[in-house]
Amino acid sequence: MSSLCPFAKGAIGVGGVCPMKSSEKTKESNNNHTSKEEKEEKPAEEQKIGPATIPAKCPFGYDSETFKLGPLSCMICQALLYDSSKCMPCAHKFCKVCILRFRDCPLCGAHIEKIEPETDLQATVDRFIDGHARIKRMQSSSDKGEETVDAQGKVIYEDVSMERGAFLVQQAMRAFHARNIESAKSRLGLCAEDIREQLKVTEDSEELCSQLGAVLGMLGDCCRSMGDADSAIKYYEESAEFLSKLPKKDLEVVHTLSVSLNKV
Repeated sequence: MSSLCPFAKGAIGVGGVCPMKSSEKTKESNNNHTSKEEKEEKPAEEQKIGPATIPAKCPFGYDSETFKLGPLSCMICQALLYDSSKCMPCAHKFCKVCILRFRDCPLCGAHIEKIEPETDLQATVDRFIDGHARIKRMQSSSDKGEETVDAQGKVIYEDVSMERGAFLVQQAMRAFHARNIESAKSRLGLCAEDIREQLKVTEDSEELCSQLGAVLGMLGDCCRSMGDADSAIKYYEESAEFLSKLPKKDLEVVHTLSVSLNKV
């Protein structure tokens, strides 16, 4: 005696086939059909995407769209290497301030016998910073290179990465967050220097004053974290001086100014 599916009406007449099974097979066939259609549609959509619509990216990963650690980054603070050093004998490279906190290599776990400076690698990092991003600042006519000059005389390097100031602040904030204060202070110092140079050759710009005021305030935070109270007060006062030149209608400027004054 064979058991029949309770959902099969007249199972003997139709060969004892369960209608639930047939419906499941129908669903599977429909799913397979739709998946095939999607696979056929995808190439057509991919063909529409031309090279002009694909955003250019920095080969080292230092752009505004993505974040990844490149070969010039410290794996501990996740910022560009500063005072590059390598562990011996494994030869993994980090910022000196970062690796001094460890007895074993954070990457491979090998015991650190000694730490040696990596001057060649640090020189590469410094060159990368100098040439990276759209550097919008005046340069002497004797400078040569692949560059164009806009109507206002600002030199703009022809790449599509972040602006130099935003890039430096980004690296400084990563280093500051990881307590690599020396690295953060160095990057912010370069950023402040660029803005000062641009202010010398342009009229008083509210945008530049706002940027410089913010950067000087962050430099004050770095000095305070390092225990240099005198330098911190100096940066806070200078930050307040530049921010006070801006219109008080901007709530963000008012807030930043009040923060700098409170720190003084």
